[in-house]
Amino acid sequence: MELSFTKAGRSGLAVLGALLLLVGSLSAQETSEYFQANCASCHTIGGGPLTGPDLKNVEDRKDRDWLINFIVDPGAVIASGDAYAKKLLAEARNVPMPKVAGMTKDRARRLLDLIKAESKLERSKFAGLSLSDRPFTAEDVELGEALFSGATRMQSGAPACASCHTIAGQSGLGGGLLGPDLTDAYARLNGRKVLGAWLSSPATETMAPVFKVSPIHTDEILPLLAYMKEAAKKEGEAPGPGIEFLIFGVVGAVAALLLCDFVWRRRFTGVRGKLVRGQK
Repeated sequence: MELSFTKAGRSGLAVLGALLLLVGSLSAQETSEYFQANCASCHTIGGGPLTGPDLKNVEDRKDRDWLINFIVDPGAVIASGDAYAKKLLAEARNVPMPKVAGMTKDRARRLLDLIKAESKLERSKFAGLSLSDRPFTAEDVELGEALFSGATRMQSGAPACASCHTIAGQSGLGGGLLGPDLTDAYARLNGRKVLGAWLSSPATETMAPVFKVSPIHTDEILPLLAYMKEAAKKEGEAPGPGIEFLIFGVVGAVAALLLCDFVWRRRFTGVRGKLVRGQK
């Protein structure tokens, strides 16, 4: 009986240990995915600064309690007048770190554990996007415009940029108005490295769920960057549909009226003819 209990106890402990390992593994995976979705567009771990600072060995620069408070509510720490927070804001060209959806102190601790573990690696998987530094070509710009407008479909099936954004010099009816005008995006986000990181992992509430499932491929990012850089030279041009939208609207309305007239023109005469014949 005692032997049986011992075996059962050992079996139970083994199952419990396996469950704990599984939970730990799932938690680490969730934290890694959360970092990729919400942090990687502005931060690297060992790849240099983007919009925000490189996070490698970040706990050597500030203590964990300060970092947790800043991660949970960066605006509050900046507003408190904290000198280090103000220094980070200045280095980010006065672009404040937003309050990230779903952030808690427990999640912040797990993110710091992830950063600490990744910092020990020779190269972290969050070291940043590796983009060619070759000069952009006219072919890059042409392909980038086709990808932006949707004339060429994204490899992952991701929606075209023009479905939500406008940009200077855009042909046709222009782009959507859900997102901001991207004419100055290349300059505003400091060139190919930062903008490329953003395109690889957009972190806004609208874009993140879409591009997590259908990310933009690396070989599509360079042409998009080339097109956005070229569009920045046309900053004085008004993006959007302009007079073309009005013209298409009028032509469409006239065409619809003519179609209705063609479809319905015999209906009335047919009914009237039967009524007239019925009275004879």
